[in-house]
Amino acid sequence: MGYKNAICVLPDDLIMAIQQHIDGEYLYIPRKEENKKGWGELSNSRQLLDERNATIFTEYQRGTPVPQLANKFYLSPKTVYKILSEMKK
Repeated sequence: MGYKNAICVLPDDLIMAIQQHIDGEYLYIPRKEENKKGWGELSNSRQLLDERNATIFTEYQRGTPVPQLANKFYLSPKTVYKILSEMKK
């Protein structure tokens, strides 16, 4: 999210109307619903986590114990169990 100076993007009459409600403060304007992106969609975070979780599941199926997986991926055993449960679905 970037900040834009309202003077550069909005007409003067709209700026004056906004100033009647909020003068000199930051104002967040949300995206339109159809333009919203899902979590991790822009940064590939979701894809990286999905790949990590698939690797954890594969290693578990090959016999790697949960505590070892937790240490290897810097997760708690409880988190590994959650990942395994989701991957089994």
